[in-house]
Amino acid sequence: MHEAEFGKVAEVKAIHAGLECGLLKQAYPHLDMSSMGPDIVGAHSPSERLSVASTANFYRLVKA
Repeated sequence: MHEAEFGKVAEVKAIHAGLECGLLKQAYPHLDMSSMGPDIVGAHSPSERLSVASTANFYRLVKA
């Protein structure tokens, strides 16, 4: 889907995030899970910022 929408293969990265997936995995250990979203810098701090451009791309991908 990503390649069709943006003309390139999606990057898959392991990052320190996904608290919700961890909590859900405890309740549903049989499920495979992943987390995706726009770019966020400085999460959970007074300087937290969200990339508007990546949010638009994320919305476009989810909508597709």
